[in-house]
Amino acid sequence: RKTVSALAFSPDGKLVVTGENGHRPAVRVWDAEERAQVSALHGHKHGVACVAFAPAAEYLVSVGHRHDRVVNVWDWKKGSLVASNKVSCRVTAVSFSEEGYFVTVGQRHVKFWFLDSTKETVPLVGRSGLLGELHNNVFCGVACGRGQALGSTFCVSHSGLLCHFNERRVLEKWIVLKVSLATCVCVSEELVFCGCDNGTVRIFQARDLRYLSDLPKPHPLGVDAGLRASFPLSERPDALYPDTIALAYDAARRWLSCVYRDHSVYVWDVGDLRAVGKVWSELFHSSFVWSVEVYPEFKEQPSCLPPGSFLTCSSDNTVRVWTLGSGPERPCRGNAYSTTLLNVIYVDNNTQHLQDSSSVIDKGEGAGHLDAKSGVRVMQVSPDGEHLASGDRAGNLRIHELRSLQEVAKVEAHDSEVLCLEYSKPETGVALLASASRDRLIHVLNVDKGYKLEQTLDDHSSAITAVKFAGSGEVQLISCGADKSIYFRAAHKRPDGFSFVRTHHVAEKTTLYDMDIDITQKYVAVACQDRNVRVYGTASGKQRCCYKGSQADEGSLLKVQLDPSGTFLATSCSDKSISIIDFRSGECVAKMFGHSDIVTGMRFTYDCKHLITVSGDSCVFVWHLGPEITSSMKQHLLELNQLQPQRGKEPAFPRHLRYGSGGKRRILPGGCFYPFPPRFLRRGLQTKAVSPPPAPVCILTNGKLPMWAKRLLGEADGSDGAAASPRGSYRPQGRWAECAEHGPIKTLPEADLTCFTPAKSSDLEGEAELEPRNLEELLLEVGGGPRGPTGVTVASSSRWRAGEPSGAQLLALRLPLRQADTYPGSAVEGSESSELFPDDETERELDLPDTTGPSLDEPCSEHGTPEASRFLLPRGERGKGPPLLAGEDFFLWAAAKTAAGGSGLGAALCHPAWIVLPPKPPQTSPAGADFV
Repeated sequence: RKTVSALAFSPDGKLVVTGENGHRPAVRVWDAEERAQVSALHGHKHGVACVAFAPAAEYLVSVGHRHDRVVNVWDWKKGSLVASNKVSCRVTAVSFSEEGYFVTVGQRHVKFWFLDSTKETVPLVGRSGLLGELHNNVFCGVACGRGQALGSTFCVSHSGLLCHFNERRVLEKWIVLKVSLATCVCVSEELVFCGCDNGTVRIFQARDLRYLSDLPKPHPLGVDAGLRASFPLSERPDALYPDTIALAYDAARRWLSCVYRDHSVYVWDVGDLRAVGKVWSELFHSSFVWSVEVYPEFKEQPSCLPPGSFLTCSSDNTVRVWTLGSGPERPCRGNAYSTTLLNVIYVDNNTQHLQDSSSVIDKGEGAGHLDAKSGVRVMQVSPDGEHLASGDRAGNLRIHELRSLQEVAKVEAHDSEVLCLEYSKPETGVALLASASRDRLIHVLNVDKGYKLEQTLDDHSSAITAVKFAGSGEVQLISCGADKSIYFRAAHKRPDGFSFVRTHHVAEKTTLYDMDIDITQKYVAVACQDRNVRVYGTASGKQRCCYKGSQADEGSLLKVQLDPSGTFLATSCSDKSISIIDFRSGECVAKMFGHSDIVTGMRFTYDCKHLITVSGDSCVFVWHLGPEITSSMKQHLLELNQLQPQRGKEPAFPRHLRYGSGGKRRILPGGCFYPFPPRFLRRGLQTKAVSPPPAPVCILTNGKLPMWAKRLLGEADGSDGAAASPRGSYRPQGRWAECAEHGPIKTLPEADLTCFTPAKSSDLEGEAELEPRNLEELLLEVGGGPRGPTGVTVASSSRWRAGEPSGAQLLALRLPLRQADTYPGSAVEGSESSELFPDDETERELDLPDTTGPSLDEPCSEHGTPEASRFLLPRGERGKGPPLLAGEDFFLWAAAKTAAGGSGLGAALCHPAWIVLPPKPPQTSPAGADFV
């Protein structure tokens, strides 16, 4: 899991030794053929700078880096430390001689170490080389001679000197390489190879250091990698070439391998120095790789890139187009430099970012301090495969045409780095591009109008980490950010374009780093800082399930990616691990390690055979998926294609699934945890549908229905996690819901709710508004009759409880309401004088409830009832008759004192299943109390 900082082969090529960086780094020995670890040795505290095998491979030496400065000799077969010592300066290279000693070089340091193998762990004996006037040089490479040069030691310095030490450790001669920087040295029995800057490799005779020739130069920086010309190409005098940083010689084949500072690798055939040829080469990213995108596959229309292509972007200011390889379906389209790299898009003409600045040592004061805002941060391929949108770390948005790889548009869209880009899906029927940045803004661009700005959204209060389009026919825009919020937005068509309006807002308790939409466009999976994957419904915005996205006990989930079938999802954690998880059950089916830095991007290939990951270690890994995983994906795709015409609303989740505290899943008795219906349930969708029962008789009510009422009417879409029920078959539970057994409830159209209020209606008799009025005037108007001019029916009662003031009256005010002709679309039709209260209902006299409770002038719930439940007593429990049923009258109870100096009036609109306790009449009150 740690970064590999050093590597060396054994002389026979069967073993590999690696060194690591980080806390308690290990020196590991590997079997090259079996690809398995043989031994792990722990003796360094901070990191390993260089390693080497002894000529017989019985010992190996490891040297710590600048904060460790320990030289250890190991018997790796026994796992024991043979000898150890410390150095006083930084060591950059080590080499073992066939005569039994080894040499270390570094900053003003050339030292010869001798090992006494007859004793157990002893301090190493070291003797410094006699440098003479070169004692102030920094030596960066060393190689011990072989064959005719046995006993000689060759070193190179950063200043460009090749030095030769004899067997007595004396500096015998040196040669000026005529370069500004030398980096490495490698020897054979006859030749000495010196790696230098600007792609130069000089070759000398080992016997007398006579200059022979130079190797051909590699590709120039900024080369058109799409060329298919033969190699070597003609060298241009003004061209810049990458520096050589490592050399390795294969004596059996007489091949020389070269690694350059732009992370390119070349293998040269040096058997004949008069005709050096290139055996193999590859070009890779030289810096942090941020994103990867798989090019879509097309069956009918021609594509701009060959099948199996994918793209990566990096901080080296390039976007690279790759192919997974050659075959009958994927013909090889290699070029003069690579068989897997198809082409390179350079976002600007600055070549300084193309070389890895982290390995520059003492080249200048500006080394390693390049522009921090350089590099392509994110990219996205359009659904038609014609365009590539990319955003850089300076906030610029670029559009490239993939057929010609030419830039067609550049917009300075954001004030900070662009973090995410997303094209809308073809199923939505529109072509939009959304770009989001660390500046908290989302820009929505219209692709069909030349990427014209449609809208800018500023809902988020922190950096936006992911933005996605969803929907089929209807366009949704979903975004999440470091402000721990998820915003769901719906698009509305305008004459001049589109406008997104927020529909749901989810506030979590953890930072949200990434998200992805499944193939059905109904679920969105979000990677969270607490290492959980939370799944939400795109239509409802409600959380459906939550499960672990990593098996680690620390770190955060950084990326989440669903496969093309929606069967599995891949997650990356800050501990550099990658997990593959079953999307339905949350079960981890695979876990991988390999990257030495955090994984910044992941994509499944469309053939369901590979997973491509990119990382901050500048590497691109292609993982081969197991046959079981691949077959599951393809089977699910086949089922989805069969069910395509039958897709409807969101499938319901199992009833037994519940959520505990902290968002963790909890399995209740009744079945196993599955966030989505198993496949056999999907197959059941193809069975013959049963006709639903006839719709029950409905009455009219205002306001939105509770979920139990929606299920009763068959209108529930499963958004609360319960299975949808046929209309009328659901049996509600609870006191209020039981009232629906006598008749379900129907809502008024939302457009008409503005005029539905007991206090104001133009359809009351006389078209008079009901306003707060004097009670005595009201009594005079009604004249004690059953109905007054305002359409208010009054029933009075003078019975108070014992001990209450006499003369008080209890008034039942009945408010009539015209019916369906006033509210078109309601369930009641055909009657001109229907009311919420039946005409033949007899007026009742009721006992006044206990008035010792507090005032009702307190906050009320959304149903219009007081929040404090102690003020509400079920009528049936007070022995005043059976409970009122849903659909019965709504009563307005009023208590009044008609005499001068009497009490005020308390009133409340209450649900028919409850009686509201009005306030106790005060001792004094002005005459003529008003409505409260």
